[in-house]
Order: sequence, then structure tokens, then C-alpha cells
Amino acid sequence: MSEPTILDMFRLDGRVAVVTGASSGLGAVFATTLAEAGADVVLGARRTDRLAETQRAVEATGRRAIAVRTDVAVPEDCQGLVDAAMREFGRVDVLVNNAGIGTAVPATRETAEQFRSVIDVNLNGCYWMAQACARVMRPGSSIVNISSILGLTTAGLPQAAYAASKAGLIGLTRDLAQQWTGRKGIRVNALAPGFFASEMTEQYPEGYLDAQMGRVLVGRAGDPRELATALIFLVSDAGGYVTGTTLPVEGGLLTS
Repeated sequence: MSEPTILDMFRLDGRVAVVTGASSGLGAVFATTLAEAGADVVLGARRTDRLAETQRAVEATGRRAIAVRTDVAVPEDCQGLVDAAMREFGRVDVLVNNAGIGTAVPATRETAEQFRSVIDVNLNGCYWMAQACARVMRPGSSIVNISSILGLTTAGLPQAAYAASKAGLIGLTRDLAQQWTGRKGIRVNALAPGFFASEMTEQYPEGYLDAQMGRVLVGRAGDPRELATALIFLVSDAGGYVTGTTLPVEGGLLTS
């Protein structure tokens, strides 16, 4: 048998990917991109009506998909999503921990409930999902946690809870890679996106994004598919020698 080509190494044929926060925005783009690369996709999110739209988009690529209502802040929901994947497909090869929420509340005004709710989804939820998937994943599997540049720098808005959760996710990524890559053969990495169109960016104050573009060397916001292609690298055989790292995809913002 001949060696796979470079492009073959980016293929995900025969694999099953779980994507949380898949009902809209970047999660929906991740799901359809994984399907275009050959994976069947298990979709989790709280909004089942929007999940159905993502499921149709995945199926339009010719791949199979199931949608399961999932609140990642609830460990039982995370286990239920993985159980559904195993019933339908018999395996889980990829986890994309994408579910996330954000706030922009000054630190002296942020309530305990607001802070805890962000940590519960963005950090704790990723841990519950990673635990559930790692119990069934085979060697060669891959987990990608969607962190943020706000885990590495600041960007002018009061986002203590969000920044803390995303920085925590980078630390979680390193530790899970240390625990699981050698022992289980599961690679664990993170993506740290810069400014990409999403429901979160739609809530930014008017003029905020334009003001931030001066820090971005490329001079524009990112195309979500530019982030999705980085994801494909990390979860495919092309990224087989990469684990425990955080890959910024931010147009050069971190150089400023």
C-alpha cells in the first residue's frame, strides 16, 4: 500500500466527531467542516431547533449526523451525548469542546451567579465532556478545546469570567495531554481564536471591533473557515505529532 499523500492526512473518513455548541456560529461551521473532511458528526447544544439546521447541513455533505440536546454544565448531559454517539456509531474519535458563553460585566458589578455560570459552561463543561469521551476513545483520537486569545491577552472589554475560563482551559489542555497522550494515545490541544464572526461578536458594543483591528496584523476579522481548517489540522493525522499545545489563530493580534 502506498504512503498517504499530504492531503490524505487531513481526511477524517471513517471517524466520528462530537461537537458541542453546534447549534450556530463557529460550532456549526466546525461540524460541517468535519463532515466535509469525511467524519460523521454528533451534535450537542441546548437549542434543539437550531441543532436541526446544523444536522441538515452536515447531512447535505453526504455524512451522517445525530443531534442531542446537551447542556455541558450538567455532567449527566455530557455522558448522555457520548452514550448517544456510541449507540449510533459505536465509536468517538474526535471531540471539539466548542460550547461557550461570555459576559462583559465590570468586575465590581459581576454577580457570583454570573461568574459561576461562565466557568460552569466554558471550563467545567469542557472537562465533563473530555472525561466522558476519553473513557471510550481509542488510541489515535483527538480532543480540541476552543479557548480564546482572551486566555492569553486582554482586549479592552471587562471580561474577567470569560478570560479566566479560557485561560483555565489552556491549563486543562496541557494537563489532559500529559495524562492521556502517552497512556491512552489521545492527543489534546486547544485553539485560541481571535476575532471571528459569532453570536458573541454580534453583542459587542458598536465600533468595538473596528477599534481592535489596529492590533491585528492581517487587518481584518477572520473567516470562520480559516479557523475550521486549523481544527482539521489538529484532529487529523496531519497533526499527529502535536499535543498539549494551544494554537492561536488571530491574524497576528498577539504580536501587538
